[in-house]
Amino acid sequence: MMSVPVGAVLCGGASRRMGRDKAFVEYDGIAMAVRVAASLSAAGCGTVVAIGGDAGALNAAGLMCVEDEFPGEGPLGGVITALRHFPDAPAVMVVACDLPLLAPATIRTVLASLNGADQEVMVAMAHTGRAEPMCAAWRPTAVAALVSAMSAGERRLHVAAELVGAVHSAVPIGDLTNVNTPSDLPQ
Repeated sequence: MMSVPVGAVLCGGASRRMGRDKAFVEYDGIAMAVRVAASLSAAGCGTVVAIGGDAGALNAAGLMCVEDEFPGEGPLGGVITALRHFPDAPAVMVVACDLPLLAPATIRTVLASLNGADQEVMVAMAHTGRAEPMCAAWRPTAVAALVSAMSAGERRLHVAAELVGAVHSAVPIGDLTNVNTPSDLPQ
């Protein structure tokens, strides 16, 4: 069994509102997927992979890639893919590529909260009460319940997380800032 958590950056979305692949949109001069991967590494994730997206371009950017087992099915499929890829990890920290402000300290907080709880998933929650299931630490043992939810037609990640008993870890709201459109980028 692995002794350190692993990280997974979800890169498979259509990026319709951004108008181009969000994984490669630069935030302060660095592609967002690369920024998120660097934060996961700095937080102590022993291995970090990109799930889905343009594997050739992600590899060229220095990221290891895992093909999404459920392309086009949303982030729930990406989470399932990550958990299946790392069945022996103590935790898999799964983060969307469009959270470029996520700090390593915040990732460590979420991972530590999962480590101290008897839960399958720990979801980051801003102090405002807004949960962000695209920033969550998962135990690989949650995969069977997630596959069952997906097989029953569920695609909403927040609903699937609640089905496996999600608890929340308070984090700074700025760390959960999504960059979905060009207007969300700093000028």
